[in-house]
Amino acid sequence: MAHPTASTPSDPDPHSAPLPASADVVIIGGGVIGASIAFHLAEAGAGRVLLLERDLPASGSSGKPLGGVRAQFSDPLNIRLGVRSLAAWRDFARRPGADIGLDSVGYLFLLGDEAERDTFARGVEIQNSHGVPSRLLTPRAARDLCPYVDPGTLVAAAYSPTDGYATPKAAVVGYLRAARRLGATVRTRCPVTAINTADGHLTAVRTPHGTVRTPTVICCAGAWSAEVGALAGVTLPVTPLRRQIAFTGPLSPRPPRIPFTLDYASTLYFHNDGADGLLVGLSDPAQQPGYAREFSREWLTPFRAAAARRAPALADLPVTGGWAGLYEMTPDRNALIGEAPHPGRFLYATGFSGHGFLQAPAVGEIVRDLYLRREPFLDVGPLAATRFDGRPAARPEAHII
Repeated sequence: MAHPTASTPSDPDPHSAPLPASADVVIIGGGVIGASIAFHLAEAGAGRVLLLERDLPASGSSGKPLGGVRAQFSDPLNIRLGVRSLAAWRDFARRPGADIGLDSVGYLFLLGDEAERDTFARGVEIQNSHGVPSRLLTPRAARDLCPYVDPGTLVAAAYSPTDGYATPKAAVVGYLRAARRLGATVRTRCPVTAINTADGHLTAVRTPHGTVRTPTVICCAGAWSAEVGALAGVTLPVTPLRRQIAFTGPLSPRPPRIPFTLDYASTLYFHNDGADGLLVGLSDPAQQPGYAREFSREWLTPFRAAAARRAPALADLPVTGGWAGLYEMTPDRNALIGEAPHPGRFLYATGFSGHGFLQAPAVGEIVRDLYLRREPFLDVGPLAATRFDGRPAARPEAHII
């Protein structure tokens, strides 16, 4: 997957059109989650759907070109979200109809000790029970899949051939174009500045360009979701955290085609970037929460140290540039999906902690069904934001990564 260039499909900018006076549902946030929900609602004929984006579509985390898609998790809830979404990503060219550059090269997790191997062995067992064709590999087999790996530093690896990566921005554009074809309205450069309520119900959203009457808001504002929730008196414990990736540029010789490879202990990861280069990254443990989105090379120091241990050939590769984006972190690293107890009706889908793109198709289905008051394919009660407010409620299990 090449990182975005001038040839990347872009969304027509409808920011100059007037706002409608009213809508049945207003979606706040034009990333992949909001775009998926807009498409699924419009496809279902759910009334007048309006999506408001403070900047341009995919201008937040969804515009960054990491794009991993997988079902390798350690808990059934996240596995089922991944399985459902993988099927939708494979079908995306037909429905909603766009090329997202899906490359099913598989995900390869590198495991450096027996405890990690045991953790993933349990995960593989659960994944297999849900139809995921994952398996444990020997270090040599991992090296066969990814020649950069030093097998002498591993005790095992975990691999699923149906995982891979795609282009997030193309997915956002594809969803929104289809949503508009189906009757949804999209307005960009239109931040929501207030949410009006009366007698315990939502009545309107206010923006610098006018007020829209609506009885329903769906918050998909990513790293900014806590602020949006606060406008309606809803607590959404989402914290922004900068994550960075870098590109090697063209390499000689060309890299082999490899899986999306991730070292579990260090979070080092890398995969092909087009035909000639690599995309590399690491979740910097020193990064502090905040809204900084400037690319900084400081994180390359721990990246190169991790690479020297697991994939020595990567340790000294050149870096031609990179991207910085925001993860939307929750305290337990699981998403927030549900409807607030009050005011009615405030729904939310946020806090994906790095997994929003890969789960977006399934989440669009689920939120559509929650809005229509019908039973989703998956019980997302454990993902309700109220799990953090001290009430007794089911909690999601911790997932692998």
